[in-house]
Amino acid sequence: MNDAPRDLRPRAHIERASDASGDVLRLTGAWRLAGLEPIDAELRALQLPARLTVDASELAELDSAAALALLSRLPPTVQWRGLAPNDARIIEQVRSRIEGMPELPPHRRESLLEAIGSRANGIARVGHGHLAFLGAAVLGIVGIVLRPRRLRIRELSAQFEQVCLNAIPVVSLVTLLIGVVVTYLLGLQAKQYGANIFVVDGIGIGATREFAPIIVAIIVAGRSGAAFTAQLGSMRMTEETDAIQTLGLSPLDVLVLPRVIALMVAMPLLVFIGDVMSLAGGLLIAEPMLDITPQTFLERLRDALDISHVYVGLSKAPVFALAIAVIGCHMGMTVERDTRAVGMATTSTVVQSIVSVILLDAAFAIFYQELGI
Repeated sequence: MNDAPRDLRPRAHIERASDASGDVLRLTGAWRLAGLEPIDAELRALQLPARLTVDASELAELDSAAALALLSRLPPTVQWRGLAPNDARIIEQVRSRIEGMPELPPHRRESLLEAIGSRANGIARVGHGHLAFLGAAVLGIVGIVLRPRRLRIRELSAQFEQVCLNAIPVVSLVTLLIGVVVTYLLGLQAKQYGANIFVVDGIGIGATREFAPIIVAIIVAGRSGAAFTAQLGSMRMTEETDAIQTLGLSPLDVLVLPRVIALMVAMPLLVFIGDVMSLAGGLLIAEPMLDITPQTFLERLRDALDISHVYVGLSKAPVFALAIAVIGCHMGMTVERDTRAVGMATTSTVVQSIVSVILLDAAFAIFYQELGI
């Protein structure tokens, strides 16, 4: 037996009729928000004339939501009859609000040229913000060099542990596998011409000069850059950055510079580990696939790999780290104060960091080519 209470109020209904005054719309029942969907469906199905009389003498109840749905469908010259004083007051209040609302401009679809200009303007504004933040970070680093007491050692140590020590396993694994894959692909081609030994040259120069720095930078962008944005964005959302300013401290000194410096110090170390693990991956696959023993591999590597290639790869690392740290920190410090914005900023940080790393690597390639290195 169902003992649930039932709503005994009459349901809203519309009756179409006519009398000496013309077309009449009779409203009956309770017009409330709970029954708004069938009310709106009935109103949409009606074809109402310009001159109309609304008879509300049998109206049991009316709220503002139902009044809004009714007024949005009735012609402006409608005549009311039998409207209770309370219902008349609701009708008048809703009508005054509707008349006071500004008209929305008509939606206009963007042309292709406007869309391109809008995107370009957005990219320019983001780039300008990154450059301004980069300038502030560089000035902060110079200030720390001039006054080392400004450096927060405890925060720097904690960030170094996160961005370097905790990243060693994933960097080692990925670069080891990259070394295996690249050696395998080079070996497939070299075996056709009996040039197996030259695979060592390719993996040695390619890994230390290009593969390891790029792969490590991408790992750091997805790991540390995203973490910087998420951490600082969450602190901004919970107003911790405002609390730091209230204490008379600089968020740049407390939050940003330790992260930037830690990543710039950690990146060359991670790239060096990536170099070693890439070469180790090549060494592992060289003997079973190319019949190159480990001793022969190392002797050929010593002859073919000039130390300048290692220096070239390591010289890129601090620049990549600076770009990733600046983008991650800037996106976190300027994110809007809601969780959805933090997630979007974190995703944007990874994309921007990877694109920046690739562009910087291309610039380094051109620069070293001009120098003949």
